[in-house]
Amino acid sequence: MTIQDAEIIIVGGGLAGLAAAVSIARAGFDTIHLAPAAPPDRRTSALMMPSVDFLLRAGLIESPAAVGHPLTAIRIIDATNRLIRAPETLFESTEIGQPAFGWNFANAKLLERFGAAAPATGLSTRNAAVVAYHRENGLGHVSLADGTTLSAPLVVGADGKKSLIRSAAGITAREHAFGEAALVCDLELGRPIGNTSIEFHYPHGPFTLVPAGEKRANLVWIDEEKLLRETQAAGPEALLAALRTRSQNLFGSIALASPSFVFPLSVLSVAEAGRDGTVLVGESAHAFPPIGAQGLNLGLRDVADLVAVLAEADRSAPDWALTASTAYARRRSGDLQRTGGMVDALFRSLLAEMIPAQALRAGGLWALKLLPPLRRSAFGIGMGQRRA
Repeated sequence: MTIQDAEIIIVGGGLAGLAAAVSIARAGFDTIHLAPAAPPDRRTSALMMPSVDFLLRAGLIESPAAVGHPLTAIRIIDATNRLIRAPETLFESTEIGQPAFGWNFANAKLLERFGAAAPATGLSTRNAAVVAYHRENGLGHVSLADGTTLSAPLVVGADGKKSLIRSAAGITAREHAFGEAALVCDLELGRPIGNTSIEFHYPHGPFTLVPAGEKRANLVWIDEEKLLRETQAAGPEALLAALRTRSQNLFGSIALASPSFVFPLSVLSVAEAGRDGTVLVGESAHAFPPIGAQGLNLGLRDVADLVAVLAEADRSAPDWALTASTAYARRRSGDLQRTGGMVDALFRSLLAEMIPAQALRAGGLWALKLLPPLRRSAFGIGMGQRRA
């Protein structure tokens, strides 16, 4: 008879995996977190207020102001030379009665805070790589690189786009790679952008400056991967010249405040986020281009729903993990479909060269600019607010 090592095993050491491990352990479940060592995460995440509220409720952070920078406005500038262009648009959080749309966080700081929130008991974290996974006799069995095997009724895959847990569980993923990539880095600007996220929309995607306090900004530049890599390889001065051009010289001098990194872009989705005692959170279940700040926000909604499902689980029942995985998949289905469809459609609309598509996009922004009720509805969708 196989011995159970924990109630829940979580595989993956990123933000979604660590948030799940700490939140679940704080909810009273005996948890093992398998988190292989990884390079420092130099990216940032813009978390909308529903996600920030979850972090506060779950005890993962004590105060957003101690970790991040508020986002109170979003400015969109159509920088294309297309025949039909969208109007420049400014959205302000005060329109929906909120002090901020959300907060911009450095991923490394969030990882540090999440780790500090871990309970003293009930959570065992191991720097261990998983090499195989299978289920037998009502338990998930996770094989490690050192030859040991750990077992638990419920296994959570938070191991990214190439998820071994997802593949071994037989959960099919659909993925489409784009020709575009994202270049990210931190910048020091000659003039501050305050609390406003500024998006210049170009033919191959947005060039976005996200406020990071004082004169700092986090850059997410989406463009053709070949162009981004060539610009990066040409050296800092060539990169800075490109950044000044893309930002239309609106912010005075620009200096690099961190190394730059280029990430290929793709979309990934699954038909079901859980089955047979296995559940998926974060990029093991969904991945998008960094449009509309949905990636980690959606991952944290995964974690929130998983915690809610587990709170209702009857752990005295021998099949509680199977029931929980089915309930989780059902609970996540609508949100994953809505958000995935919205981000995919938005990104493709930014790339569209056909005049009808350009007209629809421009008309949509005009409608958002001129119709407050429609604008408020769009805010709710973009912030990930739940439907009643």
